[in-house]
Amino acid sequence: MKSLMERILIIEDEEKIARFIELELKYEGYDVEKAFNGRDGLELATTQPFDLVLLDIMLPALNGIEVLRRIRKVSDIPIILLTARDAVVDKVTGLDGGADDYITKPFAIEELLARIRVALRKRANGNVTKASAELTVGTLILDPIKREVRVGEALLDLTKREFDLLHYLLENKNIVISRETLLQHIWGYDFSGGTNAVDVYIRYLRSKIEEPFELKLIHTVRGVGYVIKDE
Repeated sequence: MKSLMERILIIEDEEKIARFIELELKYEGYDVEKAFNGRDGLELATTQPFDLVLLDIMLPALNGIEVLRRIRKVSDIPIILLTARDAVVDKVTGLDGGADDYITKPFAIEELLARIRVALRKRANGNVTKASAELTVGTLILDPIKREVRVGEALLDLTKREFDLLHYLLENKNIVISRETLLQHIWGYDFSGGTNAVDVYIRYLRSKIEEPFELKLIHTVRGVGYVIKDE
């Protein structure tokens, strides 16, 4: 059983689904609140203390992606997306917008509970976003406390996922990290998108860090993974 101190907000417009999830979570010992549209959910998420948000993508009043973006402006609370859509673009949009995880309907409640436990454990442990000293390589500086990345005087605009991936690679500078390990530490589990998600986000980082500044920081180790090396 979980402590009632762990509060979960369900933002889901299908009331039967929301009620089912609520009952299962309460049985596990979580304290639960519900909202049935995006505006009410956003209001609750930004004015009350929660430990995790379950957020449907297809919502009335304000869609889930917009709710996600607005929450991320003020909070790093773990957010798991609930979606009936299985298109890669929906998953990438959600993750790129700052979601910690997603699960596609219909889902087994055991899987949802497992993903909730992973997200809460990551938050409790600090995981890749924990505060630490600045990390550097060449002219690049990453500040975990301010969550800022600079190349020289230029401040880079990175998404949450891009920042966390770069942070983990810098924490393990000069060590080759496999795609599977990156998935485990950044995404929290080997989600159905597979290890190609790592390759996609490495391309995003290179397009924002290496190409504009003519740098070569992230190296590919064929058949294994990636490494950031000191210049």
